[in-house]
Amino acid sequence: MLEPETLPELGGDLDAAFYLLHSMGAGKGFKKREEDCARNFSNWVEAARVGRVIYLGGLVPDGELSEHLESREGVNRILRSGSIPVTTLKASIIVGSGSASFEMIRDLSEKLPVMLTPKWTRTRCQPIAIRNVIYYLTGCLDSDETVGGEFDIGGPDVLTYRDLLSIYAEKRGLRRFLIPVPFLTPRLSSHWLRLVTSTTMGLAKSLVESLENETVCREERIKKLIPQRLLSYEEAIETAFARIAQNRVPSSWIDSLASGRLSPDFFRSIKVPEHGVLCDRQVVPLTADREKVLAAVWSVGGKNGWPSMNWAWKVRGAMDSLVGGIGTRRGRRHPSELYSGDALDFWRVLLADRESDPKSARLILSAEMKAPGEAWLDFEITGDELIQTATFRPRGLFGRLYWYAILPLHLMLFPKMAERLAAGFPKVLKS
Repeated sequence: MLEPETLPELGGDLDAAFYLLHSMGAGKGFKKREEDCARNFSNWVEAARVGRVIYLGGLVPDGELSEHLESREGVNRILRSGSIPVTTLKASIIVGSGSASFEMIRDLSEKLPVMLTPKWTRTRCQPIAIRNVIYYLTGCLDSDETVGGEFDIGGPDVLTYRDLLSIYAEKRGLRRFLIPVPFLTPRLSSHWLRLVTSTTMGLAKSLVESLENETVCREERIKKLIPQRLLSYEEAIETAFARIAQNRVPSSWIDSLASGRLSPDFFRSIKVPEHGVLCDRQVVPLTADREKVLAAVWSVGGKNGWPSMNWAWKVRGAMDSLVGGIGTRRGRRHPSELYSGDALDFWRVLLADRESDPKSARLILSAEMKAPGEAWLDFEITGDELIQTATFRPRGLFGRLYWYAILPLHLMLFPKMAERLAAGFPKVLKS
């Protein structure tokens, strides 16, 4: 959406277009990105005879707003300045599997038996279950009275963020001690969240700044127009964990590039660089059934671990976190499924082509960790061989020194990893 010239033509009359884009995870400069996306989207749909736009924004309180909430409202103003009528739904925290806010609460409650709770944790909010949000979004299509309107949406409970943490812990059977403190500033809180949760620094900073604003519904007209049973915060938690337990989380904030499940055909032209790079290439025969090998390759990382020297991967992730990188905290969305665009520890899945060619399958990962260069990890199962290639394109002299400094580790790690994957035994992934 930041490159309007790449947008396809929308043929025919369309009843509605949903605007669900968000750039907060991009960090510094996200407000400008949001404005550009909104303008490009507005111009795009106006040229295609779209009947209405339905936008999911944030609850906006009176007074000074955080950059995040101001950006959300700025998008609303841009969309409403066009010729197409806009329905705006404004929500506080959305509770559900894959939600950034929910994952942050989950990380804090699961990992910390003792939590220091600064002033912002006493701010009130009105969380809403993700299934209620979806019902409102789709319900607008059948409600002419919502055309052009702005509506606050929220669940039945008004709680503080401290309440969200303590109720979550109680539902999970965790004993947690919450100690109020006056000295944790939003900036310090952001650094703390980045260290102990899956969130990035940019996202943590934006979230904490927003948590100082009270987000409670000021009107409830939507309840009469689109009636439904609103889940309590406790019920929303239970529903989220039911989906997580069944591995049915369709998407997560960490997989934003995978929105819409990009087809492998889209990435077919992507190739790992071959010139000016340093490589480690392992070619090993398959010693197990091809499907078992595929299952092993498609299960690497996350809670499954890595097939060789898993401790080294953890150390590399910890080092990345210390210098402001994403580390391995993101894990993976599903223990055995991968799609192009998915996040996988400190990698991003560029290509996950398992079925298009019965004789060949390929998984290409691109590194998103901080390093003096660019890195790729490529797995190709073709015929009766597994070809595993680690590629690094160094940035200057320091990049080359970095590669040769860790070369002894690679000589131990990569051959064993290829051998174990070719053996197709997922049980080795935790060793």
